[in-house]
Amino acid sequence: MSARFLLFTSIVMLAACSHRVQVEAKEPITINLNVKVDHEIRVKVDKELDAIFSEDSDLF
Repeated sequence: MSARFLLFTSIVMLAACSHRVQVEAKEPITINLNVKVDHEIRVKVDKELDAIFSEDSDLF
């Protein structure tokens, strides 16, 4: 029984002594999202193109 106890305690102690690696940045990482929304412009251009193509249907 003492061999089992010794084996059990040594396994527990080895598991408790695991290394821990921690990686941290020196400065906090900031992400700037400067997003330019041009959805309205595209819709206007699409509408103008639809009008041109519907007027001159012989183009395509």
